[in-house]
Amino acid sequence: MRYATLLLCGVFLSCNSQSNSEKGKIYEISKSEETWKAELSEAEYYVLRQKGTEPPFSGKFNKFYEAGTYVCRACGHALFLSDHKYDSRSGWPSFDRDIEGHVETLTDRSHGMVRTELVCARCGSHLGHVFNDGPRETTGKRYCINSVSLDFVPKTK
Repeated sequence: MRYATLLLCGVFLSCNSQSNSEKGKIYEISKSEETWKAELSEAEYYVLRQKGTEPPFSGKFNKFYEAGTYVCRACGHALFLSDHKYDSRSGWPSFDRDIEGHVETLTDRSHGMVRTELVCARCGSHLGHVFNDGPRETTGKRYCINSVSLDFVPKTK
């Protein structure tokens, strides 16, 4: 009986916790929260470091379609290409894929939901979430990203 109880506790804890790769990871760019707070605006810090969300339809990149590359606002790491951006009508910039290896996924169990969070693979900053309701003719994914998490580098001619 004691063994069964221990086994059930182990299963419960493993299902309700983040994987080891999601806890305490050291990123290539690692700064103290005080440094991040000094370098980012209040809105950027809220989204990028505290995993906040900007209001829908408020971000500068929601209806922005110039050619170029979207980079992490915190560290400048290239994340998304403009060729993969589309209008999801969700109120946030949406992409059907990331630049391979530049965005990491984490399990987000906040707000009574289980979602897939997206973070910059270089600095661990929060970008948004990915959903399976994107364009079926491409990847079927919708990378729903906060504008405040991004900077834009125009394509040079």
